[in-house]
Amino acid sequence: MIKRAPLLLAATALLAAPALAEDAPANPATSTPEATAGIGPGARPVGAQWSRSPVVAPNGMAATAHPLATQIALDILKAGGSAVDAAIAANAALGLMEPTGNGIGGDLFAIVHDPKTGQLIGINGSGRSPAGQTLDQLKAKLPAGATSLPPVGVLPVTIPGTVDAWFDLHARFGKLPMADVLAPTIRYAREGHPVAPVIAMYMERGLKNYERQRATTPFDFTNARATYFKEDRAPRPGEMFRNPDLANTLERIAKGGRDEFYAGATARTMVDYLQRQGSAFSLADFAAHDSTWVDVACVEYRKGYELCELPPNSQGFAALQMVNILKNVDLSQWERGSPQVIHYITEAKRLAFEDAARFYADPAFARAPAELLSDEYGKQRFALIDPAKATPAFTPGALIAPKLEGPGDTTYLTVADKDGMMVSLIQSNYRGMGGGLVADGLGFMFQDRGELYSLDPAHPNAYAPAKRPFQTIIPAFIRKDGKPWMSFGLMGGGMQPQGHVQVLINLVDYGMNLQEAGDAARLHHDGGRQPTDALAGSPADTAPVDMLGVLQLEPGIPAATVEALRAMGHNVEVEGTGIPFGGYQAIVRDPVSGVYTGATEMRKDGQASGY
Repeated sequence: MIKRAPLLLAATALLAAPALAEDAPANPATSTPEATAGIGPGARPVGAQWSRSPVVAPNGMAATAHPLATQIALDILKAGGSAVDAAIAANAALGLMEPTGNGIGGDLFAIVHDPKTGQLIGINGSGRSPAGQTLDQLKAKLPAGATSLPPVGVLPVTIPGTVDAWFDLHARFGKLPMADVLAPTIRYAREGHPVAPVIAMYMERGLKNYERQRATTPFDFTNARATYFKEDRAPRPGEMFRNPDLANTLERIAKGGRDEFYAGATARTMVDYLQRQGSAFSLADFAAHDSTWVDVACVEYRKGYELCELPPNSQGFAALQMVNILKNVDLSQWERGSPQVIHYITEAKRLAFEDAARFYADPAFARAPAELLSDEYGKQRFALIDPAKATPAFTPGALIAPKLEGPGDTTYLTVADKDGMMVSLIQSNYRGMGGGLVADGLGFMFQDRGELYSLDPAHPNAYAPAKRPFQTIIPAFIRKDGKPWMSFGLMGGGMQPQGHVQVLINLVDYGMNLQEAGDAARLHHDGGRQPTDALAGSPADTAPVDMLGVLQLEPGIPAATVEALRAMGHNVEVEGTGIPFGGYQAIVRDPVSGVYTGATEMRKDGQASGY
């Protein structure tokens, strides 16, 4: 039976290109679903009419959000570097070339497939709040009556965790000296690189947002303007952009290692600057920072296919909870763009995110209940979905998060090497380019990840000294028949778990190939309780919450589906900019031949390439 996948183009929104479902091919990463002649632009001879071919290569593969970063990763692989070396090199380049999504002022999470052991290994490279500042002291710095942290200025800054995670990954899996790994970015930072079109658009949006936010939340924008917005404007597409301050910072890190950033001259510059802005951070806070190796959790969706994610304080478990809910219904009985499929995905997201808002936090303060990932709990949550209409409000499950003693902007990339090592890496400054602060002469912006703390002391995600906030960024893997098979991820805040699940569904239920699975029209649901809200039922829980939220659909979703979903009670918006729907990269390794297949995000500037 042939199922149809919705097109992405508004001009062909009512057309649909077919993809195999019940007789899905053995390797969806490289399969080519039957095509209907004449449908869509270009009339491609093989595969879907609306999607380019995946990339295939025998020795190595990289997929990033910028073509130059992809080429840097491949150059590192060809020079004898490991996939981890290449991923760090690409990440450093993206911090320069895609400052709208990431940089060394932010945090990093990664999953590595170690071919020596066959295991998936996770690292949590997120930073903490100042150890000497309590919740009451933080609130005293906020306007009277504030219920959340601002997205700009010094208050949402947490310690940047990326550099420490680089060095931990490199010590365990690297082959080349770190100086060689960072050299390409240092060169581009000094000599310049042409700004990519989508990144230029995001930088222009970022400048406008900062100017608007400064009117209500004043902060020091001087250094950020000098670094990124010379002549009081954003760089234009194709314009050469240089950042010599970042080149100098990366050179010091290459020579002095991790300690240069967290205890050396760079650390002293950061702390001096932050303290002048009113921060409670000390040199001791930076020196004490450390990344954490974490266990990767996997949940089976359909027979042989498991989605694998990192635990809280990230939101990776939300994707796993969605999988546990959705595996209770055979989505392939309907077309991919049908109202039934979109309804079930949306309701599963709403259920999972209610638990995320209640239970996900720094595990050093409150662990998420293990029952969240059980098959039985998934069945209980699935039973709450009304197949005919949207449920006005969901609540979190009746679970207890045990207490312990003591205290959409992102980039995603994936790299694989000739030995079978695969890296799934995500890195971010959080909202926009970060909080708008650039320390004197350092060339990078501090993240505003602390905006994701709750200010309700009853909440597991409440701000506390030396605590990591809830994190949106999540790398992912898919295991096939018990073995690591696909490294992938998707950028964009709360879109990430939703996107992971949609890609999985496209591959497994609808037989799309690796590129089609990312190109197909997406949904994005926004609404319900957030981990930043007051805990439901606590004394601080006084603000109204939009429980139904907004269901955003890309123009490729059929018009009949849009109207059917509205009739089911969903608050539907058709969003044509592509902005809410994330940025996908993926690599699959054939378990027999070792050949790699790569795919990249059509909504971004990126490139997948191999050798």
